[in-house]
Amino acid sequence: MTTLPETQSAAIKDLKSNDSSVSIAVQSIPLPALPPLPGQILVKINYSGLCGSDKSLLYDEWSAFGITMKDSTHGIAGHEGAGSVVALATDVEAAGSWKVGDRAGIKWVASVCGQCEMCLLGPTSALHCPSQKNSGFTVPGTFQQYVLTSASYATHLPDSVPDEIAGPLMCGGVTAYVGCKRSGVRPGQWLAILGAGGGLGHLAVQYARAMGMRIVAVDGGDEKGKLCKEMGAEEYVDFERERADVPGEVKRITGLGVHGVLVTAGSKGGYEMAPYLCRPGGTVVAVGLPGDKSVVAGAPPFVMALRRLSVVGSLTGSAGDVEEALGFAGRGLVKPILTKGTLEDVERFCGLMKEGKLPGRAVLKIGA
Repeated sequence: MTTLPETQSAAIKDLKSNDSSVSIAVQSIPLPALPPLPGQILVKINYSGLCGSDKSLLYDEWSAFGITMKDSTHGIAGHEGAGSVVALATDVEAAGSWKVGDRAGIKWVASVCGQCEMCLLGPTSALHCPSQKNSGFTVPGTFQQYVLTSASYATHLPDSVPDEIAGPLMCGGVTAYVGCKRSGVRPGQWLAILGAGGGLGHLAVQYARAMGMRIVAVDGGDEKGKLCKEMGAEEYVDFERERADVPGEVKRITGLGVHGVLVTAGSKGGYEMAPYLCRPGGTVVAVGLPGDKSVVAGAPPFVMALRRLSVVGSLTGSAGDVEEALGFAGRGLVKPILTKGTLEDVERFCGLMKEGKLPGRAVLKIGA
């Protein structure tokens, strides 16, 4: 086993603080208990993405749904980790699935039981395992230098994708990719992406382009429009200019409307608008997660029935989906725009996210 330090740095939320007085500080804490338990590996984190979900958990934005960081996290958020294995349990070593020095990715779903009804149905259904553990929500996350995680659920990172890019793809990338797949839009058909210039949206534009979809990007402002076009959008609709009739503009571009809509921004206006961008038989994919219970995905039953619309939800992806999402990046087809920082920048980056002013995806350099 590699010689390891006794302490590490971590960005820790005071779990006694509330959304109006959140306290997050970088502290020196002991490494996780060693040696790793059966089935575990210890990963030294080099980079971790800072996802919008991390912000929502750190600032209790989902408390209306009963979703808050558990005490078992010790206040450590983060679920987009990329680094290398520095220690492993004896059974993992004997199995040969991992060895010290292998590069590993840590995701939102840190582990599943592998035995329940949902797990036995397959890898996608396993995402709904009632006994799953979630990085930064029920177990300590990746805003620390060393993380113990499940060997069977960690992702082998390809040499073609560096850690600083792999990290944000562990959640943001796979969420965008699976959302595009869930839309059912085929190559050559139209996909509208709401919030297309944001941290999640700009990844969805790239994945959709790589999958052969024709993209109508919807966002606000000229800078977002320029970004969306650079990422591969065929058309851009500025809701600040077309506020009165975004659906009309989308139908002018596409004829009957789009075949699918991917809602990446958790805004009430976006969800209210989405069904009216669709052509008959279209699909709305709910991805953005607002904390407001009054926000609903869909339309009045009369509209849903008359136009034969579908509304589906999409949250992260299976281990196989993550490998596919990484494959696009490895071939140079997807590259996140990164705003780089360190553990000291967690609060600042969350503030920029709240204001809608964080360019691309935030990624933190964790390793020394």
